[in-house]
This record gives sequence, structure tokens and C-alpha cells, in this order.
Amino acid sequence: MTAEVTQLWRHPIKSHGREAVETVNVTPGQTMPGDRVWAVAHEASKADGSKWVPCANFSRGAKAPQLMAISTQSNGDTLTLSHPDRPDLTFAPDSEQQAFLDWVRPLMPANRAASARIIRVPGRGMTDSDFPSISLCNLASHRAVGQKLGQDLSVRRWRGNIWFDGLPLWEEFDWLGREVQIGEAVLRVRERITRCLATTANPDTGLRDTDTLGALETWGHQDFGVYAEVLEGGAISVGDKVELL
Repeated sequence: MTAEVTQLWRHPIKSHGREAVETVNVTPGQTMPGDRVWAVAHEASKADGSKWVPCANFSRGAKAPQLMAISTQSNGDTLTLSHPDRPDLTFAPDSEQQAFLDWVRPLMPANRAASARIIRVPGRGMTDSDFPSISLCNLASHRAVGQKLGQDLSVRRWRGNIWFDGLPLWEEFDWLGREVQIGEAVLRVRERITRCLATTANPDTGLRDTDTLGALETWGHQDFGVYAEVLEGGAISVGDKVELL
């Protein structure tokens, strides 16, 4: 079994904001560098930045689809956010929170808890999984969902970290408990990723425009991609091989 890495993505702000990269150096027990460094807690959340907490504590695309149209460029601890309905914003999340909260307010539904503060847990990316994970996604599976829906879908709907091609659809589900080598790194696959309403929103417009979850259910599940943990660190680049060990 051999596949090839086609795309690498990191998501500086949890659940929205995406940035494509060519190479990353991963570390055992950590997320992809720069991934989910910050998370936006809503006004009903008790998250205080002292520890990892579940995604229900944060503003996210499942509840606020317009967030899915945010894209990001990072420069150290400074981010530039873009959205089709908002002017670009460059800010430092650790010290300029109010600028972001003012910027994002028009994108939040009136019937949802408003974004209230940005948190950061030192040394811990705020992944949806309860362990520091890197998500692996199969382009064959992605194409199959698009064919089921009769439309081309952007891979950004799935917010995956590492995309690979060259394997049958859903092959990645057979990797649970197995180790894979990607470039210089070795990862252990731990969980399938159960998907939510965030994937129904178009990442170009922020509008819900297709039933991705209904399409997945035709295969008897709502899963797409797998979560893996880094066992051995090293460089991963676009074009590297993905090999099951």
C-alpha cells in the first residue's frame, strides 16, 4: 500500500481559518505545527485556557456556517483573516482580541452564543479529539462523496491536515490501530472522524449548500478521515509517500 501526500493544511484558529503549506516538521505527541493554536470560546463557555476542553465550548462552523468561509495567513503569532463579507483583518490573537471579536460578530447567528474570548493552551493544539491529533484524509473518499452529491466539493469542507491520493475510497478506515509512515514521520491511526454540519457549508461563501452528511450515510456512517498521533517526528512534504507499516 502506497499513496502520495497531495496537500498539507493547518488551521491556526480552531474550526475555521485554513492555510496551505508545502512542508511541516511534526513532533511526537503534538499536533501539526501552527494547527489550532488558538480557539474562540463563546459566551456560554467555561474554557479558560488552562487545559483542553471539548469543541462544544467554542464558536465553530457546525453552529455558525459563515465561519467556514474564513481563510488565514499566519506570520508567527500574527494572523491575517479573510472572508468574502468582511474586510481583511491582521491581528495578534494573544494581545488584540477585541479587534477579532468586533470583526467576527457580523458572521455569528443571532440565536447562537456570541464569541467572547480567544484562548490558548501552551503546548497543546485545541484539536477536536481529546488527544493531540493530525487528521489524514483520502482524496478517493472525497471524490466519492462529491460524485454521490453530483457536484465538485472543496477539500476545505473537511478541514483535514494531510491529504493523500492513490488508494481506494475508505481505505483509511482499515488503518485503525496501525502505524503509517509519511515522509520522515511515523503516526499511529487511532480514530475515525465523525463529521458534523460544518461540512455542509461552502468554504467560499459560508452558506449551507449541500447534504454531505446525508451522502456519507449512504455508506452507513457519517465519518470522513482518521485521527492519528505522531510517534516519530520529522519532515512531511507534499509529494511524500504514505506507507502502511
